[in-house]
Amino acid sequence: MDTKIQELTDKIYREGVEKGNEEAARIIAEANNQKDSIIAAAEAEAKRIASAAEKDAAELKKNTESEMKLFASQSIEALKSEIINLITGQITSENVKPVVADKAFMQKVILSIATEWAKNGALTIQAAEADELAKYFESNAKDLLNKGVKIEKADSKETAFAIAPADGSFKVTFGEEEFMEFFKEFLRPKLIEMLF
Repeated sequence: MDTKIQELTDKIYREGVEKGNEEAARIIAEANNQKDSIIAAAEAEAKRIASAAEKDAAELKKNTESEMKLFASQSIEALKSEIINLITGQITSENVKPVVADKAFMQKVILSIATEWAKNGALTIQAAEADELAKYFESNAKDLLNKGVKIEKADSKETAFAIAPADGSFKVTFGEEEFMEFFKEFLRPKLIEMLF
């Protein structure tokens, strides 16, 4: 009987060990399956993150290069513009100021402009030195004064001259600043062409 109990105990033990080994093998197989799917998911996520990072880096590089090109071209254009401004400023200040300061020349210019505009009707000229200009007109173009050209004093004017039809609908102002701006705009395209 002892042997039978021993055999029965051994049999139960073996069956328990076998079932335990089978269960352990099943758990290990299931864990291996889960391990493989977890590793595959992690590898896929790592690839996705790396791909997104590469894409972001490429886009950042492209944007940075575009910004740098834009900044460089803007800087070059600003430098060109500054060079042109310096040159035109120097040319106009050296050449226009003496012309505008030449009262006899400016009186002739005003007379010429007034002669053309007065053909269409009355005209008003405002000048800082109106009396001197009126004397010049009286000696050189008295008929213009008789046709309706008026010369008025312009104390509050910063510019040298203003010419307007008598009805006030049209006005041309010119003085040193206006001449300088005109000549700067005239010189600018030629200088750009010559320099660049």
